[in-house]
Amino acid sequence: MQKTVVLLALGLVGGLAVAPEAKAAKRPNVVFIFTDDHSARAISAYGSRINRTPHMDRLAQEGMRFRKCYVTNSICGPSRAVILTGKYSHLNGFFLNGRTPFDGSQQTFPKLLRKVGYETAMIGKWHLKSVPTGFDYFDVLIGQGPYYNPPMRTTNDAGEVVVEKNTGYTTDIVTDKALAWLKEDRDADKPFMLMLQHKAPHRNWQPGPAHLNTFDDVEIPEPETLWDDYSGRTSAAANQAMTIARHLSENDLKLNNGPNNLTPEQKEVWDAAYGPKNEAYRKANLQGEAKVKWMYQRYIKDYLRCVQSVDDNIGRVLKYLDAAGLADDTVVIYSSDQGWYLGEHGWYDKRWMYEESLVMPLIVRWPGVVEAGSINNDIVSNLDFAETFLEIAGAAIPDNMQGRSLVPLMKGTTPADWRKSFYYHYYEFPGAHSVARHYGVTDGNYKLIHFYQNEEWELFDLTADPNELQSLHGRTEYAGTQARLEKELHRLRDRYRLPAEDPASTRPRQRRRN
Repeated sequence: MQKTVVLLALGLVGGLAVAPEAKAAKRPNVVFIFTDDHSARAISAYGSRINRTPHMDRLAQEGMRFRKCYVTNSICGPSRAVILTGKYSHLNGFFLNGRTPFDGSQQTFPKLLRKVGYETAMIGKWHLKSVPTGFDYFDVLIGQGPYYNPPMRTTNDAGEVVVEKNTGYTTDIVTDKALAWLKEDRDADKPFMLMLQHKAPHRNWQPGPAHLNTFDDVEIPEPETLWDDYSGRTSAAANQAMTIARHLSENDLKLNNGPNNLTPEQKEVWDAAYGPKNEAYRKANLQGEAKVKWMYQRYIKDYLRCVQSVDDNIGRVLKYLDAAGLADDTVVIYSSDQGWYLGEHGWYDKRWMYEESLVMPLIVRWPGVVEAGSINNDIVSNLDFAETFLEIAGAAIPDNMQGRSLVPLMKGTTPADWRKSFYYHYYEFPGAHSVARHYGVTDGNYKLIHFYQNEEWELFDLTADPNELQSLHGRTEYAGTQARLEKELHRLRDRYRLPAEDPASTRPRQRRRN
C-alpha cells in the first residue's frame, strides 16, 4: 500500500477552503530515527574528525542541524521517557534505568497523535521496562537487546503480546521491520508517525558483518583530553568508573570468544575478523600507555563500526521514501538519547552535564519548511520533542508539557521569549559508573553544576575552556557570573517544580536482612 501526502502550510488549495477531513488526511508524516549513545562528534555533519556519515550528512544538507540540543538527564531510559511525555524525570516518574517500568498509562505524545488521526508505530529499542502504549503497532527489543539475532516483543493477530525470534544483525533487522511496516502494514489513508529506534551504538559495540573490518587500516586520532587527570574539578570527576584505561572489560574489547548467541555462520565471520587482530595484540604484550592507546583504538573503531551500520540503514530508509514518493511529504528527524564519550577525559559512557554527554545530535529535514543546509544555535532539548511532534501534526499541545515546540525554529524564526538557559538533573548514584548525582544550569556560554550529595560545585567558562578542565567556582573575578547562574538555577527549579529532595523512588534499595 502506498500513500501520497500533500503538505499544506495553509488550508487552501486553488483558493478554496479544504474540509477538515481532507486536511487531517494530508498532514505530514514523521519518521523519527533514534539511536542509543551516539555522540554528535561521531557525525561528519557535526565536524567529526574520525568518521564519515554520508546519509546523516544528507539529512543535514537537506535540512537543519541543531548545535545546542541538550538532554535533561543523560541516561537511556529517562531520556526516552522525557521524549514521550514532554516532562522532566521528576514528573514522568522515570528517573534511572532498571528500577521501575515506565508508567504507560500517563499522557504521551503518541496517544495524542492517534486522537487526531495519525497512525503510530514503535520499532526497535524501547528500553522502558514496560509494554509500549499509544501505538497502533510495536515491535521492540527486550531490554537492551543483543546486537545479533534479537528476540523482539510484538502482538499477534489476536492482539496478544508475543516474543518472536529474528536472525541477523539487529540494526538491519530493525530497519527491515520499519520498511516492511511502511510498505505493507500501515493504513495508507492516514498520516503516520514512525519511531525507528536502534540499539546501536550502545555498549558493548558489536559491529555488523558488513563493517567488522572497517577502520582496520586507519589510526583514529585520539582526543586531546584522553589523558585527563581530573585535577581541575571536584572529586566527582575523579571518582567515576568509566575510564578506557581501567574499566573496559575483555568483553568490551572483544578479547573473549565473542557474542554467545551467534549462528555458526556468524561465528565464522566474527572469528575471521577478530582472531588475527587479537592474536597480534597478545603477541605485542603491550604495557602502560601503549596498552591504553591500543584499548582506545579497539574501543573507538568498534563504536564507529556500529555507527556506520546505522548510517547505512538510514540510507535505506531515505531511498525508500524517495522511491515511494513520500520524501517531500515526510519530516525525517535524526537524534540520539544523549551524548557520549569517545575517549574525551579518558572516558566512555555518558551521565555527566559536561558537554560531550549533554549535547544530543538533532537533525531535521522537512522539505518546503526547513531551509536546506541551515544551522540553529538556540538552546533546545529532548524536552521539546513531544510538543514539536504535536505541532507538526496540527494537534493541541497540553499545558502540562514542559518544553517548547521547535517548529518556529525549523521555520527560521526564534521567538523573542525563547529559553536562554537550560536545567539538567542526573539521579543515578549509587549506580553504574559511579557518577555522582548532580544538577545544574547552562546558558551555552557558562555552566554551573552542583554535585549536591557531595556538597561540591563547579563553574565553567565554555568559551575560554571548552573542554571543561578547570572549574572557576569561588573565584572572585567570576563572582558576578556565579551569582547570576545561581539565581537562574533557583528560578528553573521553581519553574519546573523540582522537589526539595530527590523522590524516594531514586534512593538505593535496602537489602533485606534474614
